[in-house]
Amino acid sequence: MTTTITRVETFLVPPRWLFVRVETEGGIVGWGEATCEGRSETVRTAVEQLSELLIGRDALRIEDHWQVMTKGSFYRGGPILASAVSGLDQALWDIAGKHYGAPVHQLLGGPVRDRIRVYGWVGGDEPSEVRDHIAAQVEAGLTAVKMNASGRMSPVASVAELDEVVRRVEAARDVLGNDRDVAVDFHGRFTLANARRVAPLLEPFRPFFLEEPVVPENSHLIGEFVRSTSTPVSTGERLYSRQEFLPVLQAGIAVAQPDLSHAGGITEVRKIAALAEVYDVQLAPHCPLGPLALAACLQVGFATPNYLIQEQSIGIHYNQGAEVLDYCLDKTPLAFVDGHIERLTGPGLGIEIDEQAVREADKRGHAWRGPVWRHPDGSFAEW
Repeated sequence: MTTTITRVETFLVPPRWLFVRVETEGGIVGWGEATCEGRSETVRTAVEQLSELLIGRDALRIEDHWQVMTKGSFYRGGPILASAVSGLDQALWDIAGKHYGAPVHQLLGGPVRDRIRVYGWVGGDEPSEVRDHIAAQVEAGLTAVKMNASGRMSPVASVAELDEVVRRVEAARDVLGNDRDVAVDFHGRFTLANARRVAPLLEPFRPFFLEEPVVPENSHLIGEFVRSTSTPVSTGERLYSRQEFLPVLQAGIAVAQPDLSHAGGITEVRKIAALAEVYDVQLAPHCPLGPLALAACLQVGFATPNYLIQEQSIGIHYNQGAEVLDYCLDKTPLAFVDGHIERLTGPGLGIEIDEQAVREADKRGHAWRGPVWRHPDGSFAEW
């Protein structure tokens, strides 16, 4: 059966995702997710341009395609190009798995685990709301959650702002007890000074990890934060290559969080995982996205020794108008079992996409944008 690529299509589907479909001459179809939150329309154009490098080529030459797509232009890198490459790369691995009749993790060396622990995101501005949202996730069977440390933060936080962070995390620990975990996401909203100030206040509640304490362009500062706390530190959702991960690994982070739809897809994240292993760092990929991104993450996880846990966005507040499993013909492969997802056994990415539903959703499309926040004085605030 010939695996020559004949067509590449993109679908802008609610709530905020961009799916990629790659078809071969022999009729095999591969799916990937190139979502770049708030910039998916731009990525769609990048996918269309990159498809010029793929049409008429053998889909099974995945590494060669990755090299050409990432390096074939004099100007390289960045979230738009990396997201476009990610979606196409996932689709090529999906084709390869279907061609060989095996899940992707088998092509990556075979499974090193039978299930992957997952966590969900919880919201709530007040401690009482945090408690309710966490209780719902526990009821759904999860053993770990992640929450934002705060909303908008002043450059030098007030006592009230700091106390609010502490009260919310304390409420989370009260509900979870000592047998479940809470990760706390600073979301790049904190200055280094604020992050260093609040980290010791959270240590009594033993967070699973503290995420993105500084914005990615200030990665050169993360080592100072790491040295200020005994809590594991994580980052990486806005880093797009091994080269960008190297400084934060050297700075002493404990958990790397590449996004399979932003950081070069399966091909590059596998290499990021291997590099992280050299620094005794665990992988916990960022994934508040759709079913294809989640499936791609899981395929890497089943074949990667230093894989800690997987984020997933079933029920997240961003999912307005569609849910993660709405575009899957069979929802059972991504079901929670005792806070885990069991090893995917289907060929390729291991899930079946409802193509008719995707095509109908693309007719509606979306124009999702992140909010723009401002401080009380009118200046820009990190979201």
